[in-house]
Amino acid sequence: MTRPITAGVDGSEESLAALGWAAREAVRAGAPLHAVHAWRYEEPRDGDAEPGERAVREAALAEQLAEAVRAVGERHPGLTVTTEIREGDTVAALLGAAADADRLVLGSRGQGPVVGFLLGSVGQQVIAEAPRPVVLVRADDEPATEAAGREIVVGQQGEPDDSADTLGFAFRAAAARGAAVRAVRAWTLPPVFAYSPGSLRLADEAGGLEPYERKALAAALAPWRERFPDVPVVEQVEMGSAGQVLLSAAAGAQLLVVGRRARRTAVGARIGSVAHGVLHHARCPVAVVPHD
Repeated sequence: MTRPITAGVDGSEESLAALGWAAREAVRAGAPLHAVHAWRYEEPRDGDAEPGERAVREAALAEQLAEAVRAVGERHPGLTVTTEIREGDTVAALLGAAADADRLVLGSRGQGPVVGFLLGSVGQQVIAEAPRPVVLVRADDEPATEAAGREIVVGQQGEPDDSADTLGFAFRAAAARGAAVRAVRAWTLPPVFAYSPGSLRLADEAGGLEPYERKALAAALAPWRERFPDVPVVEQVEMGSAGQVLLSAAAGAQLLVVGRRARRTAVGARIGSVAHGVLHHARCPVAVVPHD
């Protein structure tokens, strides 16, 4: 059974843009679209609720969701679309929706705090704990940004297996869109003892740190080049902060793909600094792909 592309919809401009992006992605993937609204009914503190108020509010939410979906259906008449209202804790509702989906698509303001479903720690927990990729879409996203010629930019780091899921997501997206992949590996001069003796030996055998980084990127890309021979690939190895290098590379991209490994602290789940930075500042949609 094909998993749906799921979009969180709360009526905001950002979430409606996310729904539109998810619909186009579902058409390309031949997958159904699922629109979900997460909400929690709060009883009045004085206990003086109007009879049937809960049902009235839920009916209004259902109509709002149906209206958003109707607009999508008019643009994509052959697309299978379902809707759902999930009541309860917002994080738990969205994580549950993500578990059943191919990916979860949410709205993002960018250039500042993430909004909509992603207020405060909610977004961080959803992104850090979701078992599937989470895609963040800005309110000003337009179908024209997916025009042929715009690249899919993906960040690669560590050993080849560390980025397999991230690269796979990027190559599949590029193949579906007829786009090129720009694979970016940023590196910096390591502080003393930052590299293991084995890494330093490999770097020395490669002819220096930069050639070592280039070989590492090429090795990570090799199986994906073989699997997707028709996808053009640009390899970019650049010295600098990973976040800044990725943002610069993605300035004209249609999609930026980054990986994340959840970090848990005493106050809950956290995402890495690179993913955190690009989520706030990237102009294009950002896909955050979980990996072990």
